[in-house]
Amino acid sequence: MAGTGLFAEILDGDVYKYYADGEWKKSSSAKTVAIINPTTRKTHYKVQACTQEEVNKVMESAKTAQKSWAKTPLWKRAELLHKAAAILKEHKAPIAECLVKEIAKPAKDAVTEVVRSGDLVSYTAEEGVRILGEGKFLVSDSFPGNERSKYCLTSKIPLGVILAIPPFNYPVNLAVSKIAPALIAGNSLVLKPPTQGAVSALHMVHCFHLAGFPKGLISCVTGKGSEIGDFLTMHPGVNCISFTGGDTGIAISKKAGMVPLQMELGGKDACIVLEDADLDLVAANIIKGGFSYSGQRCTAVKVVLVMESVADVLVDKVKAKIAKLTVGPPEDDCDITPVVSESSANFIEGLVKDAKEKGATFCQEYKRDGNLIWPLLLDNVRPDMRIAWEEPFGPVLPVIRINSIEEGIHHCNASNFGLQGCVFSKDVNKAILISDAMETGTVQINSAPARGPDHFPFQGLKDSGIGSQGVTNSINMMTKIKSTVINLPTPSYTMG
Repeated sequence: MAGTGLFAEILDGDVYKYYADGEWKKSSSAKTVAIINPTTRKTHYKVQACTQEEVNKVMESAKTAQKSWAKTPLWKRAELLHKAAAILKEHKAPIAECLVKEIAKPAKDAVTEVVRSGDLVSYTAEEGVRILGEGKFLVSDSFPGNERSKYCLTSKIPLGVILAIPPFNYPVNLAVSKIAPALIAGNSLVLKPPTQGAVSALHMVHCFHLAGFPKGLISCVTGKGSEIGDFLTMHPGVNCISFTGGDTGIAISKKAGMVPLQMELGGKDACIVLEDADLDLVAANIIKGGFSYSGQRCTAVKVVLVMESVADVLVDKVKAKIAKLTVGPPEDDCDITPVVSESSANFIEGLVKDAKEKGATFCQEYKRDGNLIWPLLLDNVRPDMRIAWEEPFGPVLPVIRINSIEEGIHHCNASNFGLQGCVFSKDVNKAILISDAMETGTVQINSAPARGPDHFPFQGLKDSGIGSQGVTNSINMMTKIKSTVINLPTPSYTMG
């Protein structure tokens, strides 16, 4: 159970503590932040509302701890990460319980997220040992006008203090995707979890605590973004920010100053369906891509661009599959569970109302009960409807009928987002040409968009982000190149 047994020390009464200096602490503010259960719409958990002074202390501890951690052998860093991964997977049940209660993630998917996170930590440990254990040796006479009188040795060194801010929808997996690369590279890590998802993240951090990482190396501060959000992202002690979320990331990028940024800020992932596509495969992937976790995924299918000649058949196939989706509480492992908050549900409803007023075809009756929205396919959506461009982050999917491939590519590229997209066609050559024309960080051919596997590069263009994620890319961006040049008294050659 959450907050009991091995996790009892992270809870004080009914309020979860924050983590700093290797200890679980209560905030001096004596204030708490309520975490609302999306299903019951009542307070389920409470976390500390940390102060700016507590953030200052965390940053100072992180800076000190990082200096000694950078001297820790690579094999030892990897050993501790492997230990944390094992503890995380061993205690998947209480962490999954938190995911069910605070973000309404279906129970089976919650367990999968924790296990996947443990696997990610272990993989990162192995990859870190490989890529950080290598450097480059350059010689000067490879550049015109130089003799071989200089040897250059390059290596990767840590940036310092990494600020990690994951989103509500994967508060464990997208936290460890930042934590593990930061630690293996020799950095310290300050985690600011999302409010919805904070308790899951605190349980996860305790697994790292139990693994025996040095005090101050990992910190987890909770609180209101309005009070400590800007203070954290603009803090002079931060040497790198890794953020996953929405529009907030754009504001952070404008305020952060000269620190490396790794950001993934959402998408309007287009699914382009050609006339020769396997429509059964397409329908299955639209359901998987558009409606898993109630569509609350950055890589969810968010707009279907289908050739008019096959649109009727495809829509009928998708409708038949939607009718089989189960709707209800996450504890029952339903396919469609409540969206994360009432404000999210209201936003989705606004998009639906706009589409209705402008004449979209409703393939199902729109139905809502609190935060629970039944899956809805909107056919004959036009570009003048908000749902054609805005990211609903819910179980509502628009279908736009197109008359040419060019029309589909144009709609995809006209979006301010460019995270992922997908193309369905039996003609791989044609699909690759379309993929090359799509202005997105990743294009999936004959499959729905997806974040993983976690070692694949993951990046967005335009407003979808800065930099690239994936295990290797994250390790590389959380390090910098250090060069040491040996100047020889006379030109030297290896032989002769």
